[in-house]
Formats: sequence, C-alpha cells, structure tokens
Amino acid sequence: MRNVKVAGIGLLKVKEYWDRSIQDLFAETSLKAIKDAGVESIDKVYVSNMSAALMQDQLNTAALMSDAIGMPGISASRVEAGSASGGVAFHEAVQAVASGYSDTVLVTGVEKMSDILPDVVTTALAMAEEQEYTAYTGVTKTGIAAMIHRLYLDRYAEASEVCMMAVKSHEHAVGCKHAQYPFKMSIERAMSSPMEANPIHMMECAGIGDGAAAIVLVPADNAGVEVAGSAIATDYTSIAQRLDPMAMDAIRKAADRAYKMAGITAKKVDLAEVHDDFTINGVLGVEGLGLAKDGEGAKLVSTEEVDKAGKIPINTFGGLKARGNPLGATGIYQVAEVALQLRGDAGDHQVEGAKYGVAQNSGGMASICAVNVLRRAKK
Repeated sequence: MRNVKVAGIGLLKVKEYWDRSIQDLFAETSLKAIKDAGVESIDKVYVSNMSAALMQDQLNTAALMSDAIGMPGISASRVEAGSASGGVAFHEAVQAVASGYSDTVLVTGVEKMSDILPDVVTTALAMAEEQEYTAYTGVTKTGIAAMIHRLYLDRYAEASEVCMMAVKSHEHAVGCKHAQYPFKMSIERAMSSPMEANPIHMMECAGIGDGAAAIVLVPADNAGVEVAGSAIATDYTSIAQRLDPMAMDAIRKAADRAYKMAGITAKKVDLAEVHDDFTINGVLGVEGLGLAKDGEGAKLVSTEEVDKAGKIPINTFGGLKARGNPLGATGIYQVAEVALQLRGDAGDHQVEGAKYGVAQNSGGMASICAVNVLRRAKK
C-alpha cells in the first residue's frame, strides 16, 4: 500500500447560490483544487452528494459532474452516506490511490439546498434515518437529537455548557472567507433563541446553505500533508436499538481504527474538526474521538482549551454551525480545513506547530462515521 498525500484544495464560500446550478458549484471548486495541485490529468473522480436525487431530481451525478469539468470518459463514482458522504468519499479516494489503482484522484463534495422548500430539506435529512420504524412516525433529525440532548443534560451537564459548542464555533469562524456565518455569538444570544426541539435552541443548529469543496490526492513524496489514517464504522441506524443512545459507537470505532492506522492515540491529535450539526452531536463527537472522557465533552468545549492557542483546538474555521453544513460537501470541507492547518495555510486561524489533525464526519445520528487523520510530513 502506498502513502497518500493531499496535493490540492478547492473551497467555495458556503452561502445561497440562487443563480448557479449544482454543476456550476462542483466545477468551480474542482478546478480550483486541480489548479492548486498543479496536476495535468485526473484518473478518477469521486462525487460526494447526499440529496440531489430529491432536491434537484437528479441521479447519475458522477457522469453529470465529470461532464461539468470537461472530463467525459473519466472513471467516476458517486458516494452517498447521508451527512457522512464527504468523509466516506474521501476514504474511498484514499483507498484508490493507496492501492495503486489510481495515481491522481479528485474527490469533490457538493450540495445545493437553499432554493429548496424547507419541508423537502427536512425530508432529506430524515431519509438518513430508518424509514419503516423511525421516520414514519414523523420525528425529524432535530427531534432525535433533542432526545439525546435531554439525556445528556440529565446525566452530565448544564444546558449552557453544551450550548458553548455553538458559541466557540462562531468565535472561530470570524474572518473565515468560506464560512457562511463568520460572526461571534454570545451564549446569551444562543440560549435565548427559539426552541427547535426542546432542549435544542435554534442557534444550536447548523443552517441551510449551498457549497462545494474539493481535494486532489496523489501518492505521497515525504512532503506536504499525508493521510495518516482513514476509517469508517457503522452502528444501529435506530437509537432505540442501541444499548446506550449516547454511546456513538461508530465514532469510537472509526476513530480507534484511524488512530491505529496512523500509529497514534488521541493524545497526539493537535486539532480536530467535529460534526456539530447540533451542539450535542459536536460534544459527543469530541468524546467519541477520545478528546474528552464520557460526560466531559461539554465541559471541555466551555474552556479555552479548544481555542486556537489551546490544548486541542476544535472547529478552527467554524465547524458545521458557523462555516456551514452543505451535507455531501461537509466532510470534504472538514478534511480540507485540517489540511490547510497542517500545511500552514490557515491564515488567522492557524494553529502553530500542529502535526496531526483529525476530521470526524457522521451520517444519520452517527449510524455511520468516517474519521480521517492527516499528518504534516517530515521534510
């Protein structure tokens, strides 16, 4: 197996693109990544997209996007794993290069959500849950998260401590050019916002937006940013089947496998991008990655330890809450942001001296999770 490195990155600002198609977003960010990589050709394209079939009535997106970047004839595949589509697509792209099957791979995540009716977006999110016994009841993803959030509050933390996950993400997004909501938010503002599903406030939820992110992968050459570990794990789709709804075993298993592949433990991680579509999911992501003990994730994100100069900076460009959460593109944004940090291109968001970074991307209520560990190569 060959080592793999991130050769190129392309990011679009997450926002509402009313006058542009999903192909336009895909093409622009993909060409940015190809230019950044300085490569002349691509062997394989992975398209990460969750909901074009519902939101744009579009299937066969692999061929569509290959055409959009002027590469008809190239090998291409679409990857769908709910909100974890990006992280899973990156994992598949890494395997293609590591195995020697491909030498230069483009993996691009794209989602267009803002010009879709809210009920369609809600339906799309619920489609990642089990349909026959869960989604048919009418419960939304927010509703499921609210049940877990309530359980966490009853066991471990104050509501304000969990809510600090959103406050910190907004603080870190300030100045981020590709962030959807690059502004600070006080804990008072977050806690006084309307309830989406008790006890989750509106300002504890990631918003709706369009976006695209792309990465080019090539064989490693002992320079730049390498993929140290990459793993996927699954769990029972319904939280009713789990021994403990808060255990998030898919995150733990994927993290353990990725760390083992990288030859490190959680203590070696210098920064992390966690899946905070809801504050409770961000907190449980921190715990699942081993960055905090069970029940102590909320306390950790309430401290300066997760700040840029802290012990373990988390969501340094704003996370899903402030950078934005364009579903199929989210996992690629996360990996790209870790790569920017490790190659020293994070600007005002730079974490000095970082060697290892981890990205955690979950689908459903962590029924599937991709964990990708990157490292700064020794020169």
